[in-house]
Amino acid sequence: MFAICNLSAIPLRIEPNDRSEIVSQVLFGEHFEILETEKQWSKIKLHYDDYVGWVDNKQFQLISLENYETLCNEALILNSDLVEYISAPNNILIPITLGASLSFLNHTDINTINYEFEGLKTSGTKPKSNIINTAYMYINAPYLWGGKTPFGIDCSGFTQMVYKLNGYKLLRDASQQANQGEILSFIEESEPGDLAFFDNEDGKIIHVGIILENNYIIHASGKVRIDRLDHLGIYNAELNRHTHRLRVIKKNI
Repeated sequence: MFAICNLSAIPLRIEPNDRSEIVSQVLFGEHFEILETEKQWSKIKLHYDDYVGWVDNKQFQLISLENYETLCNEALILNSDLVEYISAPNNILIPITLGASLSFLNHTDINTINYEFEGLKTSGTKPKSNIINTAYMYINAPYLWGGKTPFGIDCSGFTQMVYKLNGYKLLRDASQQANQGEILSFIEESEPGDLAFFDNEDGKIIHVGIILENNYIIHASGKVRIDRLDHLGIYNAELNRHTHRLRVIKKNI
């Protein structure tokens, strides 16, 4: 079976219960395959990044295999404003966030409720320089484990969404993103928009951010914020110490 998210942002959980850890979110318009179904929950795999988790059966709309394949081959059309509204008949409004997918709205056999959208859209591949402008849209968004929206986002959700809005695909987790792209030997080789990854004492990649000009980085830690970046890692001037240890810098564009 196949489905599409018809709510603003639903939790994707590691286990099929409401107390389970939220590992990611499914945003409005994202489509996915249903791998397994229980009474109240379904195990799904998102088409965009193959991420797997459990969602509540009341929080999506079933679609046919044909419609799923149509969406898989459709160019991404995304909401490009922080918050917008999808309108439906009878004056119903559904709030959607930055990065929500609008690709299905032109397909009447999928858009059976006749949703309409009149806000700003983005599609296609943008210049690398636009990565930074998009990243700034998330500034001060609170950190939320598993989050993908301006109302709550984690470090890899932030980098994935910023890249997605500019037409570039990253996987969901920092450890997965660290396996993509080209390794750079020094910070001096990097450009604004490149990714910096950070590890823990066990050598596991646990954090990622987007490099800015003049040795700064924008990343989600407590909130989406800007800090200094040097060869040791991220230096937080407010705390007067390094908070993250630099592991590798990658060029993905």
